[in-house]
Amino acid sequence: MLKDKCIILGVTGSIAAYKIASLASRLKKDGADVHVIMTENATNFINPITFETLTGNKCLVDTFDRDFEFSVEHVSLGQAADVMLVAPATANVIAKMAHGIADDMLTTTVLSTTAPIIVSPAMNTRMYEKPVTQDNIARLREYGMTVIDPAEGYLACGDIGAGKMPEPEDLYDEICFAIGHERILAGKKVIVTAGPTREAVDPVRFLTNHSTGRMGYALAQAAAICGAEVTLVSGPVEIPVPAHVKVVDISSAADMYDAVSAEFDDADILIGAAAVADYRPADVSGEKIKKSDSDMSIKMERTTDILGTLAAKKDHRFICGFSMETENVLVNSRDKLLRKNFDMIVANDLREPGAGFGVPTNVVTIITEKDETHLPLLTKDEVAFEILERIAKAL
Repeated sequence: MLKDKCIILGVTGSIAAYKIASLASRLKKDGADVHVIMTENATNFINPITFETLTGNKCLVDTFDRDFEFSVEHVSLGQAADVMLVAPATANVIAKMAHGIADDMLTTTVLSTTAPIIVSPAMNTRMYEKPVTQDNIARLREYGMTVIDPAEGYLACGDIGAGKMPEPEDLYDEICFAIGHERILAGKKVIVTAGPTREAVDPVRFLTNHSTGRMGYALAQAAAICGAEVTLVSGPVEIPVPAHVKVVDISSAADMYDAVSAEFDDADILIGAAAVADYRPADVSGEKIKKSDSDMSIKMERTTDILGTLAAKKDHRFICGFSMETENVLVNSRDKLLRKNFDMIVANDLREPGAGFGVPTNVVTIITEKDETHLPLLTKDEVAFEILERIAKAL
């Protein structure tokens, strides 16, 4: 997703500067060409050699350094950039950026680049909340820069409040959102279901499955990166909420059906990646269920077929389902595609190494009425983009 992208990281004089080292490392591992520009004050918190070792590129500090690669460093690097992230961004540097002051390598590069600029403020709570700082942040947004709201918590100065720089994973997500993929779904509204459902047996116990929600969450995040407005209807999972995605938390299959139905009229695309239980206990009072510790008798009833029910009235909407099989994978999946009136179905063979629940990879076959495309072993993020690219072409 970020392979061969030119990414500039602007690091200013804040204690949070050390966190950018792990971000630089991750971006480099993803194949990005990472360049770090530091203010002189930032070098008091982390040594430039750290970034040079992690990125393989010279860390720039001095505007008039004669040992550089480009003829006019700040201009050439600014033109080469696909995105620039200033993090941590102090109140001082934010003020300079808001008023066009270019008195060091970082601020001159900000002024010269035409790439998207992301700013992550990090400072004392009172400094952050000062009207002048808020005015400067508002001005950056007016100029088209993306400003990430700081996190709240315990700060290095001992205060508790807003002003904490988000974690490197959050900054990584913002970079991916800015340049991770072409906006092939711009203007589209997408619903994604993810995770397991829980069907109550009694007030204490429930029936569920092994779904972790990884595939659905990867699809939701990828759809947002592709420019869509995304609603993720999620069963209980332990995955961070994707950036720029609206999440609706549910528990049972009935909850999921209600949540998806509430969004369905405005949707363009519905992707059902959740592992929804087909059955639920017919009586959850507990009185007719437990006869003894060794004798359980549970009367079951079918849950609503969420995608199948909605596909019957899909109109212009594109419906993509998932099929997890252990035998006759393609035959069973194609039958489900036609029987349920889907436009696309993504087939998993649970016996395939690297596929299914609880792993970061997947092996799938994308099936439409006209063709079948088998994908090799890929990460679930890569599978998500492959699916969305085919949906975009079909619209």
